[in-house]
Amino acid sequence: MAAATNEQLVFEFRSLIPYIQSLNTLDEMHWETPVAAGKWTLKEMLCHLTQWDKYFYEEAFAKIIKGQPLTLRQPNFDEFNARAIEYAKSLTKQAAIGQFVLYRTKILDAATALSDEELVKEYIDGDGQKFSIRGYLEDFIPHDKHHKQQMEQYIRPGATS
Repeated sequence: MAAATNEQLVFEFRSLIPYIQSLNTLDEMHWETPVAAGKWTLKEMLCHLTQWDKYFYEEAFAKIIKGQPLTLRQPNFDEFNARAIEYAKSLTKQAAIGQFVLYRTKILDAATALSDEELVKEYIDGDGQKFSIRGYLEDFIPHDKHHKQQMEQYIRPGATS
């Protein structure tokens, strides 16, 4: 695949919002049932995506916009994901969708407020590693696609009966 422009990356990162909003029509049973044996529910998967967006927004994007040092660190993935799954238990389907849209929009607003130069600029995170907004988008779009594919397979007609 040819290197996407910054605009294409932002567009692709935004594309998950309407898809997630479209899932609001599914009944609660579909939201609370694992998508496959040993896998997360739709709501847990959505909260997993949301918590990563929230973390990167608060620890990197918001800091970049304010001109502050990044506080982003490499978390323990298993612990981070376990907290996201626990968080899912406290939310309704509508609240989970709302939280996803909120943090995804905050990231998109921050990314679109920056110039192309600022999107590719490398910042140093809390672990001393390089971080760029473009790199984040390039890393997380495949992550989105992976989970969207799981969701699509789960809700495909006949797949849940």
